[in-house]
This record gives sequence, structure tokens and C-alpha cells, in this order.
Amino acid sequence: MKRRDAIKQFAAASTALALPAWAQAKTLVLGQSAAFSGPAAQLGVQMNRGGKIFFDMLNASGGIHGQQIELRTLDDGYEPERCKANTEKLIKDDVFALFGYVGTPTCLAALPLVNDAKIPFFGPFTGAEALREPFSKSVFHVRASYYDETGLIVKQLTALDLKKIAVFYQNDSYGKAGLEGVKRALKPLGLEPVALGTVERNTVDVAKAVQDIVSKSPDAVVQISAYRSCAAFIREARKAGYGGTFYNVSFVGTQALADELGREGLGIMISQVMPFPFATTTPISREYLDAVRRAGGDAKPNYSSMEGYVAAKVLAEGLKRAGRNPSRDSLVSALETIQNANFGGFHVNFGPKTHVASRFVDLSMLTDDGKVRR
Repeated sequence: MKRRDAIKQFAAASTALALPAWAQAKTLVLGQSAAFSGPAAQLGVQMNRGGKIFFDMLNASGGIHGQQIELRTLDDGYEPERCKANTEKLIKDDVFALFGYVGTPTCLAALPLVNDAKIPFFGPFTGAEALREPFSKSVFHVRASYYDETGLIVKQLTALDLKKIAVFYQNDSYGKAGLEGVKRALKPLGLEPVALGTVERNTVDVAKAVQDIVSKSPDAVVQISAYRSCAAFIREARKAGYGGTFYNVSFVGTQALADELGREGLGIMISQVMPFPFATTTPISREYLDAVRRAGGDAKPNYSSMEGYVAAKVLAEGLKRAGRNPSRDSLVSALETIQNANFGGFHVNFGPKTHVASRFVDLSMLTDDGKVRR
């Protein structure tokens, strides 16, 4: 071998060794920390399943610029310290980006690590304002905020002349974000919550909350918690004689709540930030339902899975725009070019100073046969 050729090969090898693992591989690895066990497990399971259905379909068609997408998961049980440890591990393992984290307290625990590492943090399953303001160059939201959701709920209730509104909320950053959303929506109307009740994360100890709220006879209760504690509150409030209306925000886990309540779910209202996933009413719904059908196994359509699917689809568009051999910086820049884009009826609008794609909110209702209708 000529000396010049040897030098070139040595230089190329040295350059390759200096590159991060994801820049040399034929697989782009995404990291996800979420609840895959415990009382909130269905939130993580379904968010992951929707994302994986899309990525599996994408990989089967050749991936993105020849690179396959791997979604690597770690269970945090919906506990912030476990999420922080998982995020440290994923960053240490040099994953390309973080995707589909689940929950406000867990995402907030990861946020300082995300900002320090400047690693893209895409499509978290949370609507909390604390993850949106102050602005982070690394964080991209596909869904509308809890302020958007609670704003629509309050608008609906007050339009029906239901003004005595109570709030049952999880005693952490998620619950408090939803509570603040309700207060913000009520304030211009000269109103405030007539009663408050709390529950600790990952528990169903709702007795005191039921007493605090039912004694005030509210017209409606807005619930800001996960599906098991919300179901427990609904059952116990009704046993205590409460006959009013219950509203939930999307993070509750719509299908999981319906499964928990069964026939007792009739009339429970839930705000949604994704298109209706149970009928072919939009092109993205048709695409999603077809993908779920082809995935087979125990995959079933629901809002949480739909959110994972849509988030994966939008991220894939960013990866395509980032070109071959993308860097984290090129992915961020590429995502910011997805402006006024229509993903089968779901509109996405990012920009250099806008990392919240959508403000779409809709209302749905549970039926007595465990289903959901608009």
C-alpha cells in the first residue's frame, strides 16, 4: 500500500472514530422513557405502540435515506427520578434523539438533561406550559396544551350555564398545570373553582377529595389525573350522591378510562388533541386504522396510540428533511421548516421560534359499552 493511501485510510478511520455512534450506523436509535408498569402503564404502552406501528411500517418500506429507525424504551413507572435516570442512560448511550416521553413530572425531570445535552426531545405526551415556556431549542410539541384543553372545557360548561366548577387534580406538576388552566379560563368570566380535591400520583386514595368536592355540590368536576385515580373518583363521588358532569383532559388515557369504568363511563367527557381514531373521518385516521389493522396482534385504535403514531409521522418528516447522515442540529433545523403542513387533516406548524405544532382541541364522550364518540 502506498504511503499516501495509508495516510488517507488512517485519517478516514480517525474521523469515523470521532463521530457519534448514530452518525456511523445504519440505524437511528431513538430513546423513550415512559410508564410501562404501574397504575399509569397504559399511557406509556399505547403511546409507544402507536409510534412503533409507524416506525415498523417505515422500516419495512426502506427506512429514511436507507437508515432504519429503532425505538429503544426504558420503564420509568411514571416516576420523575426513574425518568431522570433513564434519560441519563439514554444520553450516555448516545441515542440520536428522545421521543414520546409520557407525563409532566417525568418530562420536567428530564428537561435539564435535554437542554444540557442539546438532544432533540420530540413529541412528549404532556400539555404542560412549563415544558413550553421558557422556549427550548431542543423541545418539540406535536399536541395542544392543557391551557387549550381546559379553555375549551370551561367554554363548553359555561355556555351550558354550568358555572359551579370543581377541580380534582393530581398533586404534582401535571395536576397543577391543569388546575392553572381551569383558573385562567374562569378568571375573565369573574369565576373561580368552587372546590378543589387532590390525589397523589400513582395512587387511588380519593376519599378526602370526594368529601371536599361533593360537599360543595358543583355543576361539574374537571379532572386532571391519570385513568385509575379518575375512575376511582367518579365511582366514589357517585356513591356519595353526586349527579353532576365529569370532564377530563386528554392525558387521562381515554380508552384506559373507558376500560376502567365500563358501563359506568356513560356520559364522561374528555378533551382531545388528536383526530378521532375510531372512524375514517380524516385521511390520517384512515391511514392510522389501516396501519393498526396490518400490525395485528393486540393492537387496537385509541387516542394515546394515535398520538404516538402522529408524533412518529411528523418526526419522520423532519428526519427526511434533515438529509443523509443527519446531525442533531440538522434535525432541529429541518423540523423548524415543517410549516403550515397538512398531515392528513392534522395541521402542523413549527418554526424557528415556534416548537408547538398544533392547538387543535376537540371533545369526546364515553358510552356505556366502553366506546368513545364525538
